Amino acid sequence: MKLFRTLLAATAVATTSLLGTSSAQAAAPGADFTGIAALSNCSASLVRYAESVATDKALVLTNGHCYEGGFLQPGQVLVNKTSTRSITLLNPDSSRAGTVRAAKILFGTMTKTDMIVYEVNESYASIKSRLNVSPLTLAKQGPADGAGMAVVSGYWKRIYTCSVQATIPQLREGDWTWQNSIKYQQPGCETIGGTSGSPVVSTSTGEVIGINNTGNEDGEQCTVNNPCEVDADGNVTVEQGAAYGQQTWWLYTCLTANRTIDLNKSGCELPKPARRH
Repeated sequence: MKLFRTLLAATAVATTSLLGTSSAQAAAPGADFTGIAALSNCSASLVRYAESVATDKALVLTNGHCYEGGFLQPGQVLVNKTSTRSITLLNPDSSRAGTVRAAKILFGTMTKTDMIVYEVNESYASIKSRLNVSPLTLAKQGPADGAGMAVVSGYWKRIYTCSVQATIPQLREGDWTWQNSIKYQQPGCETIGGTSGSPVVSTSTGEVIGINNTGNEDGEQCTVNNPCEVDADGNVTVEQGAAYGQQTWWLYTCLTANRTIDLNKSGCELPKPARRH
């Protein structure tokens, strides 16, 4: 999982200038830091649903494994949990725009997917007025193989550009299992620690088509920081250097008419909290 780790810092700083960040003239989807955020240990993004309105409380998306309380256990799901996390929003040129503060975690898990959705304590309109930051829109479906994409890291202020190589039926890492994982075509998206939680942005639509979360660092099989691929027949494959994101469009399958998450909604694809016996 692509949390920031001190040993990676020197490498990242040395290579950031090679990839470059955005310029004032960058306007192509995924080519600047519009809607991008940074956490103390991860990257994140200010996001909206296609149906969101300006007066809605704003949402911030990151990985479940970036949770301020530590890694979530397999099967653990957070719903409407109070949070006061500080989140730094960036300008399109990657400079610091200002901070917002979370009010609660609407949904969070490391099961099936790896994401947390924070609700912050102010609206999209307020953030736009105060900081001039606009959100990214969540796509209503996952990416197709070959789709152009960018992993935009607010932690490192760095953009990785490549395409979707494949959708992996199952990805296993340590005790965690993710489904329909997004494998990146290399070279171009050699993500590092601190890029966890970065949105995977479509370079054609500018929508968030997934969330960056992990990569196989050492060539090990199914261990932490060394995910393995499992195909539909149960065959296990390991590729050192491979990097992956997870699906975010499942949020729409659980969305109500007033844009709240209802895990009991018919057709909801997100995992539910385990029942206590």
